[in-house]
Amino acid sequence: MIPARRTGVLALIPGLIPGLIACVAVGLAAVAVQALELRLFGRGWVDAIVLAILIGAAIRSVWTPPAALKPGVEFSARTLLEIAVVLLGASVSAATVMAIGPGLLAGTAVVVVLALIISYGIGRLLRLPHRMAVLIACGNAICGNSAIAAVAPVIDAEADDVSAAIAFTAVLGVAVVLLLPLLGEALGMSDVRYGVLAGLTVYAVPQVLAATLPVGAVANQAGTLIKLVRVLMLGPVCLGLAILTAIRGRKGEAVTAPRRGVAIHQLVPWFIIGFLLMMAARSMGLIPAAAVPVMADTAKILTGLSMAALGLSTDARAVARSGVRIAAVVILSLLALLGLALALIYLLAVT
Repeated sequence: MIPARRTGVLALIPGLIPGLIACVAVGLAAVAVQALELRLFGRGWVDAIVLAILIGAAIRSVWTPPAALKPGVEFSARTLLEIAVVLLGASVSAATVMAIGPGLLAGTAVVVVLALIISYGIGRLLRLPHRMAVLIACGNAICGNSAIAAVAPVIDAEADDVSAAIAFTAVLGVAVVLLLPLLGEALGMSDVRYGVLAGLTVYAVPQVLAATLPVGAVANQAGTLIKLVRVLMLGPVCLGLAILTAIRGRKGEAVTAPRRGVAIHQLVPWFIIGFLLMMAARSMGLIPAAAVPVMADTAKILTGLSMAALGLSTDARAVARSGVRIAAVVILSLLALLGLALALIYLLAVT
């Protein structure tokens, strides 16, 4: 009898294994370096999660991984990290959300709107085309590459513009994850303040994990909640851009593809829904208390593997290919977002 052909997810597993092994190797190297830090200095100056990015990026700068590794590396960088976000939902309850306070939640929405306006203004001031300026503004203010990908079809952005915006945002996003803890320490921030800062400035939801988990659970919870508010702003922003694009009536311009709508999964990614469901389950007492730390530890392990994959996927040379004006706009936009975040934190006296 001829065995049935493997289909669906099972058929994809063998192709993932080489890349997964590479990510595990980088992750173990990061753990080993952290252990060496503890032995030499008595404390870990750089967390294993951050070390995984650095080691992976260092390898990527001198070696281009073969095509056989690509599926597993991409799976680790995206899917494993999304699963980690879902698992962390079990660590957050409704009481935690209420502790953030309505003022900070509303302030987060205001920061997003102001960041959009300022970033777009910077782009136009430096003579970027309208659509490129919109892409960078949305990526900076909301959620990095995900926002860029969601907004692109709404404004009929060209493929080259999308690629350039994503390339630089991806590299700068890694830099933010690496440098933000240093800023938090230099400012003497509490775990809550630092978590809010990370939630307001880090580009992607999963990257908030990498920026906050080394600091502690409180910073992670605060950062994740604030970041979720930013992500949920993507729906209203896409709707507003669709209306504005229609008003502009740019029908005579060449576009790369027919205008199309944005699917619901682009506005609210599945892992955000999963996080919220986990949070609801925790609030209703459906998750045993003993399972919470296990899920949190699992999330941290998955995050470490994902950061190794992110490092292996990060080509710093993409910055040079993005162009000086795009680089300047993205960096200035990020600095403006950072300034808005700090202003909100100190204005509301977040403790």
